[in-house]
Amino acid sequence: MLKQFEFSSLIKRVLFLVCAAPLVVMAQEWPNKPITFIVPFPAGGGTDAFARPLSAQLTKQLGKQIIIDNRGGAGGTLGASIAAKAAPDGYTFFMGAAHHAIAPAMYPNLDYDIEKSFIPVAMVANPPQVIVVNPKNVQVKDLKEFIALLKKNPGKFNYASAGNGSSHHLAGEQFKMLTKTFITHIPYRGAGPAMQDLIAGQVDIEFDGLGSSAAQIKNGSIVALAVASQKRAPGFPNVPTAAEAGLVGYEVSTWYGLFAPKGTPQPIVDKMIVEVQKAINTPELKTIWTNNGSDTPNLSGEAFAKFLNADIKRWAAVAKASGAKLD
Repeated sequence: MLKQFEFSSLIKRVLFLVCAAPLVVMAQEWPNKPITFIVPFPAGGGTDAFARPLSAQLTKQLGKQIIIDNRGGAGGTLGASIAAKAAPDGYTFFMGAAHHAIAPAMYPNLDYDIEKSFIPVAMVANPPQVIVVNPKNVQVKDLKEFIALLKKNPGKFNYASAGNGSSHHLAGEQFKMLTKTFITHIPYRGAGPAMQDLIAGQVDIEFDGLGSSAAQIKNGSIVALAVASQKRAPGFPNVPTAAEAGLVGYEVSTWYGLFAPKGTPQPIVDKMIVEVQKAINTPELKTIWTNNGSDTPNLSGEAFAKFLNADIKRWAAVAKASGAKLD
């Protein structure tokens, strides 16, 4: 005869198996229709530079189309808000970025919580920020000359960002704080439009994610002065780190990561983690990542969640110290 606690334990195990069985079946059958990746910036930016090759590779692996849905605005928070309200059925994912670790410190009235409204799936890429200039507007040979020029001409130059509260914005404010210089901030609705105006000479400077600057640096449309990382970026051996160029302590990573709306069945999340890691380790994507200045990260699930939490705290401290505000 089963004791009461043994019987209760047996019932719990049976109930768990009964509840878990449909989720396992769902994961086995998933996907059976196209999947949408919400990208919270306009086409042509750094997020797109990684989201589109990833979606193409995942389409091959999963046998179902991955559709990119660009929803730009408000420093990436508009697209995040839309994704947070999506049905948690495994057919909508969100391509977040470092911008979304900054947003809580810059936007006090967000209608979503990047930690509570989403399940972190995996970091996709982590290229460093790069200081780039229009060579006609800013005629310098290196970072040292650049800082000297800014100090001699406070307020004369401006810098573009992907929007208020983006990593580009905070990277610019951190640079100003460290160098004791003044540059006017001009926010755009994404890195793509900002880059177009930098190339055209409508703006002078950009503190950009290397992914969206890579092609323009290589074709000579803009000049890279330094990357904000501890080591030189993959694919860009001739671009010094900020520390090598004389600016110690300036380190900014523009990571990109995949998230699922809260409530998405864990077996589907687990399957997507496996597929993402498989995709970014293919020779094709490794080559694209290197050309975009990123290595191949290995950070998913709970480890990615811990990274996100630490990054939110770090950027909150930067925002407070720099006095950055929405323009």
